[in-house]
Amino acid sequence: MSATTTNATPAPAPPGLPACAQVDLGAITSNVAALKALAGNAEVMAVVKADAYGHGLLPSARAALRGGATWLGVAQLPEAVELRRAGIEAPLLSWLHVPGQDFVKAVNLGIDLGISTTWALDQVLAAATVSGQTARVHLKVDTGLGRNGAWDADLEALLATLASAQAKQAVEVVGLFSHFAYADAPQHPTVKAQQERFEGIVAQAERAGIRPQVRHLANSAATLTNPSAHYDLVRPGLSVYGLSPVPDLAAPEDFGLREAMRLVARLSSVKESPAGQGVSYGHAYTTSEDTRLGLVPMGYSDGVPRHATNVGPVQVGSRRYAVAGRVCMDQFVLDLGRDSTAKAGDEVVLFGVGVEGEPTAQDWAAAIDTINYELVTRVGARVPRVYLGGDT
Repeated sequence: MSATTTNATPAPAPPGLPACAQVDLGAITSNVAALKALAGNAEVMAVVKADAYGHGLLPSARAALRGGATWLGVAQLPEAVELRRAGIEAPLLSWLHVPGQDFVKAVNLGIDLGISTTWALDQVLAAATVSGQTARVHLKVDTGLGRNGAWDADLEALLATLASAQAKQAVEVVGLFSHFAYADAPQHPTVKAQQERFEGIVAQAERAGIRPQVRHLANSAATLTNPSAHYDLVRPGLSVYGLSPVPDLAAPEDFGLREAMRLVARLSSVKESPAGQGVSYGHAYTTSEDTRLGLVPMGYSDGVPRHATNVGPVQVGSRRYAVAGRVCMDQFVLDLGRDSTAKAGDEVVLFGVGVEGEPTAQDWAAAIDTINYELVTRVGARVPRVYLGGDT
């Protein structure tokens, strides 16, 4: 598959910042265009929840819309409100709520609401009455994930209430959706089973008099690997930001994607160290020879995992290193080697663009036994986002 990427060589980190997350908005736009091509006739909902997976909610949402996304999705209502308040008018779904939230505001702002419980439907109907407007809802059903979503008796009750409310124009059932448990393992038997269950519930809804405008089930992994699950709308999240949801099967560039975030810092000091010197708390690392130690002003308060101690991959210049010793709250150390010419102020790349030879979020995930999603979303608020390649 041909790549549709920005092809820009990563820019150096701005001087004067201890660390920053560079976000390539052009990459997000290009990634969405690639996903749209893969989605065929289905529309694309770009998922921008959790501050757009750490990339920045508003700039990322606008970049995704430029790439051809026609919907936006968030988990929590405050992010949906922020998008509307910023002037974004695209269809917008929020799906994870708690009792007592301001559904009146949501209805007034034209935010689509995910419904999976009777209490939620009751409160949304009450909000529609107060606002005097028809509430737009998507019914969330559990097809086997065992998490958020209605099933069995609750589903029957919701369908009956929704049908009655829709007949009275209190609600408009815009969508019916679910979520995969094993989409990152396309051959897993639950994938087919969940699709069959989903299609059965769609038919059940139709028998109750509900014909949603959009059926949506495909997350990033299913968007990339399972065309039969595309239905009317796909909901890519991770892949919007150029990361592969199926790293064991394919790299981002195999799908025409490019990583949008580079997490970079600058060395704050470089000093000589003798052999046998313990490094950082608990001396979890000891130098094996005379060497030079570089100090990186980032730590677990910035999202660098503490369990990256002695394994987190880092690049200075063209050379790769691993974190040396404990990751601290604000800093960690690199053993640069006795022949290193690195100096204070030199750029340190924690993760960036794989095709440019940089360590990636997936490299970090493999090193510390987690997923690439976690690495980008945990980058802390103290780390400024610097936007490149598009309007914010």
